[in-house]
Amino acid sequence: MLLFLLLAGCAQPAKPRRYLIGFAQCSVRGPWRKAMLAGMERELSFHPEVELRMLNSNDNSSLQQQQIRDLVRSGIDLLIVSPYESEPVTPAVEEAYRRGIPVVLLDRRTASQAYTAFVGADNVEVGQTAARYAARLLRGRGKVLEILGTPGSSATSGRHEGFAQALRDYPGLKVVSQVTGDWTEKILKAGLGDSLKAHPEVSLIFAHNDGMARGAYLICQQLKRAGKVRIIGVDGLASPGEGIELVQRRLLQASILYSPGGEDAIRTALKILHQQPFTKENILGTMVIDSTNVLTMRQQTDKMVSQQQDIERQQGFLQHLQATYASQQHALYGALASLLGALALGAFAWRSARKNRLINRQLALQNAENDKINRELTVKNEKISSQRNQLEVMAERARTDTEAKLRFFTNFSHELRTPLTLILGPVEELLGNSAGFSSPQRHDLGLVRRNTQRLLQLVNQLLDFRKIEVGKMAVHATEGNLVTFVREIVDAFEKPAHQRGVHLRFLAAEPVLLAWFDGNILDKVFFNLLSNALKFTPDHGQITVSLQSADDGRALQVSVSDTGRGISEQDRAHIFEWFYQGDQGAVAKGSGMGLALAQGLVRLHQGQLTFSSQAGRGSTFTVTLPRELPESLRADELSRPVVFALDEPEPLAAEMGVEESLAPAEAGSETLILVIEDNTEVNDYLMRKLGGSYRVQSATDGHTGFRLATELIPDLVVCDVMMPGLSGLEVVARLRADWRTSHIPVVLLTARGAAEQQLEGVQAGADLYLTKPFNPTFLLESVRTLLANRARQREHVRRQLSVDTATIQTNPDQKFLADLTATVEANLTKTDLSVEDVARSLGVSRMQLYRKVKAVLGTGVTDFIQGVRLTKARDLLLDDTLTIAEVAYELGFSSPSYFTASFRTRYQLTPSKFRALHTSSTH
Repeated sequence: MLLFLLLAGCAQPAKPRRYLIGFAQCSVRGPWRKAMLAGMERELSFHPEVELRMLNSNDNSSLQQQQIRDLVRSGIDLLIVSPYESEPVTPAVEEAYRRGIPVVLLDRRTASQAYTAFVGADNVEVGQTAARYAARLLRGRGKVLEILGTPGSSATSGRHEGFAQALRDYPGLKVVSQVTGDWTEKILKAGLGDSLKAHPEVSLIFAHNDGMARGAYLICQQLKRAGKVRIIGVDGLASPGEGIELVQRRLLQASILYSPGGEDAIRTALKILHQQPFTKENILGTMVIDSTNVLTMRQQTDKMVSQQQDIERQQGFLQHLQATYASQQHALYGALASLLGALALGAFAWRSARKNRLINRQLALQNAENDKINRELTVKNEKISSQRNQLEVMAERARTDTEAKLRFFTNFSHELRTPLTLILGPVEELLGNSAGFSSPQRHDLGLVRRNTQRLLQLVNQLLDFRKIEVGKMAVHATEGNLVTFVREIVDAFEKPAHQRGVHLRFLAAEPVLLAWFDGNILDKVFFNLLSNALKFTPDHGQITVSLQSADDGRALQVSVSDTGRGISEQDRAHIFEWFYQGDQGAVAKGSGMGLALAQGLVRLHQGQLTFSSQAGRGSTFTVTLPRELPESLRADELSRPVVFALDEPEPLAAEMGVEESLAPAEAGSETLILVIEDNTEVNDYLMRKLGGSYRVQSATDGHTGFRLATELIPDLVVCDVMMPGLSGLEVVARLRADWRTSHIPVVLLTARGAAEQQLEGVQAGADLYLTKPFNPTFLLESVRTLLANRARQREHVRRQLSVDTATIQTNPDQKFLADLTATVEANLTKTDLSVEDVARSLGVSRMQLYRKVKAVLGTGVTDFIQGVRLTKARDLLLDDTLTIAEVAYELGFSSPSYFTASFRTRYQLTPSKFRALHTSSTH
């Protein structure tokens, strides 16, 4: 018993758990960094159970990133990071955070929200405090010079931003010059001296740290302006030669305190490690240190240093006592260990034999029980595995069924566009020439057009539904004025609202509210909301569209309010569901897609669509949109395809009686157009529409169409995209790859109107991409424009063509002209060189060669051969050793007189005069 009492008396109390904190420091240079480390050491002196392991990267982001990973691998309990640059160290900090290691950011933030706490001062507030103090010091009037830190650093940008913001409240204070000091005195001297000489009216200098402020004072002293120019610094450190001392010596007027935050970082870290409540964002306060409080600050600092020294002495004495206690304790433990060893050996020998027999019996029973449990687990695992396989099969079957349904909807919607083309096209043409129709007939035609366009709108909504479901609806946002955008949509509803006596109001809080948005997406959203509001508002009711800022200016809200019957309680939980049709009263039922589509599109835009309603008083739908969008949702030249496509007709335009009228294309009986369309009715329709102005050939599949294109060399091709065998995109690619047809403009027709599919057509080489149903007048005008553009390009090429080079926009055309020119030059001496000879050398027929040369150059093959000969003649005539007759025969002319006549016709002077003129100029 005495032995156990002795052991109990010698036992030490339980040791507190030890913690290892890693500190990734960007630099230890400079007094501010040293003050930060001193603060951390001062706070850690009260916690001997905490070890701080610090690594210094010397302002090297790559090295700091590696040091963070090294600290994580060393098994630290918490990580403190003072980033040199935000972006480069973000991945390493996120990696530590994902591993469950608490991360405390000190002084600067990273580019991510993956951190536990932040400790640091607000540089913007520092700049604002300096500006307000300067205004009070100069009584609101004076000229200011600002000394900036390192360009691009967060401290420089924040302090400058705050200083500039606060100065706006004092119009009498003007910043007349800025000098970059890069936080040091050396870089500062030359620039500051020149600036002070250039601006003798400067009465105050604001330096972004006390070191640059000290340098500014020395330069003012050299220029004999010390005392005339007041200087404000930043940091307010107590170390020798720093802010407090400079203010105390009257070298600086004031220093803005920028706390290093070392003690606060350690206190926050300890709260996290001890699982105590802590604040995630610890923004350190600031204050002005000037002549009114500098003595108090100095006394407080000196007292803190003295107390720290006393604590260090007491800790040293405590460590000495602990060492003495440990030495005595070890000696006592040695004696007790010997006594215990003798007793333990005897007891162990007796208990071992007894325990072995008991353990053997228990093991036998346990093994039998384990075997039984293993058999049961095997059976259960087999059942679970079987059930899991069944669930996977069912899930795959459900996914396949869902995909098949969505694919059916998409294909069905695409197929509807072709008959809609054959309905809407003739109707548009009849309405455009409706002078011979009676008023009831024109009304019936308008009825057909409106309902065709409504059907087209339903098809488009089905396609949008499909794209949202499969994640193919992309956002291409640009910055613009949302007020103007919404007002244009509201204006489109003004006429139908007026016809029913509905008062339509548009209220914007400001005339300009800029935001990033995709007009194609928001147009569908606001169109659906306004269509619903107009649909459910009774005659002589009121619709109000309002637009205002929200969330402290970070978002915009567009509200559409009506005075209709409201939404019933049972419908409110389902109105955003696809194909849901609630109680709509006497109003004609819709498709049940409009609101669901609007909500899906708003969510794609990272916004929210909400509503409120009161029975009998109307409803309000509110779209809340962020003013800023991520870079991934913003449009650029790569993500936003620029294509020429005819917009689908809007049902609202038809209801308002809007008619389109385009001038017919000029007739061109020599122009040949090839139509490639597998649908015989659409093929016949296109031939009839184009046949009035052009010669037209047709094909009903891609292979036949490409063959006819190479044989006939048409002036333009109109081709469908979705065809069996060879698709329209493949036809375009083959036409562009073949030099015989590479110059031919191509118009693609398709029922697929997505931006990605339009981009595919343009990338394949199409000149125009039209979606079905298309306006026939627009098609004719587009064909005329493409042919006119091709004629202008042909004239440009013909003017710039020479023997050596030709300016051609496409590589196949350039290769064709190079081969043609080489063939003609190789046979210049042949007087009987014919078009058939040239065509045979190039491996094409005479007609193909003629149409190709005519399409590219606008001239015949014989004229081209003559032009090459005459161009070559100019070079040969400069050689005095050749007679004019020799030049004529060298170039294949049948006689010198024919050569002379051809040369005079081309250049308006005879070969002899040309030689005399150029020979005299060279001599």
